[in-house]
Amino acid sequence: MAKSVMVAYVLWAMGGPLGLHHVYLGRDSHALLWMLTLGGFGFGWVREFIRIPAYVGEANQEAEKDRKIRPTMVLPPVSPVRFVGQVFVGIYFGTVALIGLNSLSFFYLIVLPLCVGAGVHLVSCIGQQTSDLRKTLTTCLITSPIFYGSSLSPLPISLAASVTAASYRRHRPPPPPGSSQKLGPRIYRLGLAWLAFSAPLGYCIFHNTTATLYYLSDCVAALLDMFWFLPWLRNVFEYILLMPYRLLCVITGGGYYEDAWRRMLEILLKDYTEKEKEALRVLSLEIEASLEDITHSYRELAKTWHPDHNPSKDAEAMFVKINEAYEILLRRHKPQKFK
Repeated sequence: MAKSVMVAYVLWAMGGPLGLHHVYLGRDSHALLWMLTLGGFGFGWVREFIRIPAYVGEANQEAEKDRKIRPTMVLPPVSPVRFVGQVFVGIYFGTVALIGLNSLSFFYLIVLPLCVGAGVHLVSCIGQQTSDLRKTLTTCLITSPIFYGSSLSPLPISLAASVTAASYRRHRPPPPPGSSQKLGPRIYRLGLAWLAFSAPLGYCIFHNTTATLYYLSDCVAALLDMFWFLPWLRNVFEYILLMPYRLLCVITGGGYYEDAWRRMLEILLKDYTEKEKEALRVLSLEIEASLEDITHSYRELAKTWHPDHNPSKDAEAMFVKINEAYEILLRRHKPQKFK
């Protein structure tokens, strides 16, 4: 049955960020990508307003005409938009893996490159094109050990995989006549893929919020460290993060949520919170103290104030305070310990 441009636009308007119009047009790879990225982070969904008639035209092409228009022996043209999408989605998949799956064995050698490669390949399979999945994943597995343990490792892995996917791009072979699948099995497979992607991230967000926030903090810090020669970059970044707060002030005429935004920035920009500053004072440490300094100071003070060795009536309260301060600072430096 021929697809309708009007129906496609209605589905685009009602559920475009979830890929409903792509499900209607039989573009399952595109639909899955939109489900996982909420319409290409919103930008892709808006861009599709002018692309829907072309999508409908592709969906309505007959198999024989399709073969004539897209000979499988001719390489499709290179698309800068597709390449950029491959890079960003690869980074996105890698970041989700770093947040939700980093406790798995051989994470940086196997799990992370496979996740990044899956994101790159998903974008390369959109529309009438595809690429060589085996070569894309092989590139990821080769590149990953070079950046082992880095918070920014998804970026170079995704770049290498995107170059490989673009080099081995090809037209998708037309399906054989009568091979169209029913909507039910397609929705079932899309649902399984969405659950496989979102389950680790959801578990991490709801059951390991502290580690998630500190990982994001590490990513921001690593990114800012790359621009150490541009001291104004931190101020620009803080201005961008505070933009929602400033817009709220314009709308409401007040700064009711300034403290909440400031606390969020303290975490994202790795500034010490008030509790952490107090913990540093309890352990007699400076802000730049390392984990080794914290542990050494804690052990020395614990020996001094342990109730079994210190007869002072304040010893027990001070000992408890020292332990609490140590746990606060340890949670900052080693969030994995508190999973």
